[in-house]
Amino acid sequence: MGKRKIVFFIGLIIFSFLTTVFSQNLTEFEKKVTEFTLRNGMKFIIVEKHEAPVISFITYANVGAVNEVRGITGIAHIFEHMAFKGTKTIGTRNYEEEKKILDKMDELFIKIKREKMKKPNDPKKIKALQEEFEKLREKAKSYVISNEFGKIVEENGGIGLNAFTSADGTGYVYNLPSNKLELWMSLESDRFLNPVLREFYKEKEVVMEERRMRVESQPIGKLMEEFLAIAYKAHPYGDNVVGHMSDLETITRQEALAFFKKYYIPSNLTVCMVGDVNPEEVKRLAKIYFERIPSGPKPEPVETVEPPQWGERRVEVEDPSQPILLIGYHKPDINHPDNAVYDVLMDILGLGRTSRLYKSLVKEKKIAVQVGAFPGFPGNKYPNLFVLYAVPSIGHTNEECEKAIYEEIEKLKKEKVSEEELEKAKIRARANLVRQLGSNFGLAYQLAYYEALTGDWRNLFRSIDAIKKVTAEDIIRVAKKCFIKRNRVVAQIVTTSSEK
Repeated sequence: MGKRKIVFFIGLIIFSFLTTVFSQNLTEFEKKVTEFTLRNGMKFIIVEKHEAPVISFITYANVGAVNEVRGITGIAHIFEHMAFKGTKTIGTRNYEEEKKILDKMDELFIKIKREKMKKPNDPKKIKALQEEFEKLREKAKSYVISNEFGKIVEENGGIGLNAFTSADGTGYVYNLPSNKLELWMSLESDRFLNPVLREFYKEKEVVMEERRMRVESQPIGKLMEEFLAIAYKAHPYGDNVVGHMSDLETITRQEALAFFKKYYIPSNLTVCMVGDVNPEEVKRLAKIYFERIPSGPKPEPVETVEPPQWGERRVEVEDPSQPILLIGYHKPDINHPDNAVYDVLMDILGLGRTSRLYKSLVKEKKIAVQVGAFPGFPGNKYPNLFVLYAVPSIGHTNEECEKAIYEEIEKLKKEKVSEEELEKAKIRARANLVRQLGSNFGLAYQLAYYEALTGDWRNLFRSIDAIKKVTAEDIIRVAKKCFIKRNRVVAQIVTTSSEK
């Protein structure tokens, strides 16, 4: 038996083993899961794992950059920052007095904003208003207890306090010892019941600096922003999560509060806990702490549908950096029946050193130093992009890489993937997803994510099973439908002289 055959059969044995073990674990898994919904619509998913006396928590808000509109892009990310600034009782020395200052700052900021918009405006008046605003900001600062929320978590043995904002959602995470469950209930419910957007205008400056560092000063950041802008002409996926600079400069605290009141309602929040936890105790405490939060109408999903693309779109970013190539194809959302096919396609085409693109462009032709592919950009909740990328090697070009990528795509459309390659890809694709469930946090995140985006956390496991069912015919069918010129978006960095 040849070496390749041996590797293939070993792969099949591993695949069969994973399938059997995983099926057994899945049967047992539901026994460890308790789920309930409070009267106000807030969903809780609890997974018992008593190996260590710790609990991983995630509060997943089903709101991201995709829910923003023109004029307030970046607001989902700003609110993520605000959620660490405390409440009416945490982070302040005197909330009643602090509130008076914050309200005055809001009024003054709007005056400055309106004066700047006048054509022509009065620079002296703007300067005077800004000086008055800075005095108020200093006064408000005297009431602030900096990072009190984080210090409480840390002093009680908490680690991993963090948050993230994506196109699709916003998550708030940390780990605590299992005997601090009620502390988590108290802290987490308070920051969504009584948020105080203190230091709002200071934190906006932090976010603006993030934009400068991640987008405006980074060639790849500029490229990604231009890439999204031409890929979507209607859907809000076309806007960068960090937001546009002019919006960040002009967003008000009142706009942020309105965004919070619309989207941070119990029915739009999912809590997942994984670890050494008693579900009945969680249920008892959740009713005490979280049912205090008023219910409200669940926000409607984004109604704008990206229209069909009638021709290839291309954009170039001129920069004195190395050339980089991005190719995107429009594809369906996470709930589409072909979602698993795209996961397998990613593995075959561009995941790691065994992928076709790596073998062809990096190892054989040596025209690239890095290649890859990933579906689900910039999000998965709505129709999105399957993205391929390449970084040309010295002496080679984006054009060479682009041509080589299309050659590999055409092979996928015309030649059936061998049973051996398909099975290996499916093993890796499933193993990659299962690997993410290895830690308490990874499991908590995935369960909350699938609950929010698909309506049922069990779809996480169904997606793993769906990968197993992908056929060679599915690969050809989807490749022919998706990977066509009319459906394509191409962005590249064109290297220019730094003196230009």
